[in-house]
Amino acid sequence: MVFGWWDWNDTPVLADGLPHDIVRLGSHAQKTPQGRFQSRWPNVALVGTGLVAGSLLGLPQSGLATSKPTSTKDCPDLAIPHDQACNLTLPPQPRLGQTPTDASPASETLTNPAPPESETSPLELDPSVIEQSPVLQRWLEQTPDIASEIRHQPSFRTRLRVGYTNFPSTGEINGVQAGIEDVFLIPGTGLTASGDYSRSGNGQRQSYGGEARYYLFPLGGYVNLAPTIGYRSLSTPNYSTDGLNLGLRLMVIPSRGGGADFALSQQWVAPGSENEVGLTSLTLGYAVTRQLRLGTDLQFQNSRFGQDSRWGLSLELLL
Repeated sequence: MVFGWWDWNDTPVLADGLPHDIVRLGSHAQKTPQGRFQSRWPNVALVGTGLVAGSLLGLPQSGLATSKPTSTKDCPDLAIPHDQACNLTLPPQPRLGQTPTDASPASETLTNPAPPESETSPLELDPSVIEQSPVLQRWLEQTPDIASEIRHQPSFRTRLRVGYTNFPSTGEINGVQAGIEDVFLIPGTGLTASGDYSRSGNGQRQSYGGEARYYLFPLGGYVNLAPTIGYRSLSTPNYSTDGLNLGLRLMVIPSRGGGADFALSQQWVAPGSENEVGLTSLTLGYAVTRQLRLGTDLQFQNSRFGQDSRWGLSLELLL
């Protein structure tokens, strides 16, 4: 066993002068003539965490008295027979410069372990949801290049249409119409071709022609502008004209992929001639399925011979 004592400043030290956390046993310690404190029982020593550490680290034991216990057991309290030895379990003591409240039990960890990082789980969706979403299908197959799509992939699609038309300025006569809109001539560019035909039931009104359009802004945008050039022929009860067709077309696409769009265009047939006719047209389309749309159009013809009008309803197939 190892023994320790206190100096005049009541500081616990070892015989070799090293300070340690020696624990007093209170009234169960007795002072020797040399000024040492030792246990009143021969087999119970004044033990402290500092002395134990000193023994484990091999510190010099000069001036320390030891005795070997005959048997050891846990001490329920200090009232034990003098001829028996027992083990005293002492609580950890604060280090030098540390207050008792700062001391943490040895069994407690100083820091809490960091929580495990959450693993990204794969996307789990009902197959029916994926089947009904073309956009989700594309994103699951491969993450798209949005910047490239805005620049090169059109936000509108080629439309093939057929339907009913009416000529209010010519006795509300009925007729038919057909056409194709925005066939992309060079993929990835804004160059398209369009053509249309309309005729009244009695043959008094007729219009047909074709034109090329070149969209100036990125094809994937919500607004685009295109100059147009082509040929058109017009017939009314009052006049007929045909020739070069020049114009400008403004297109707004609130829903990409053909979901919805509307366009406003202004054209001049045979510009500069005495038979010049101005055409103002407004078209609107709205998709009812992934491939079919309902479309409507309204057109006004202005010339020095008079004004005429036409409107129509059509069923459009998205190509």
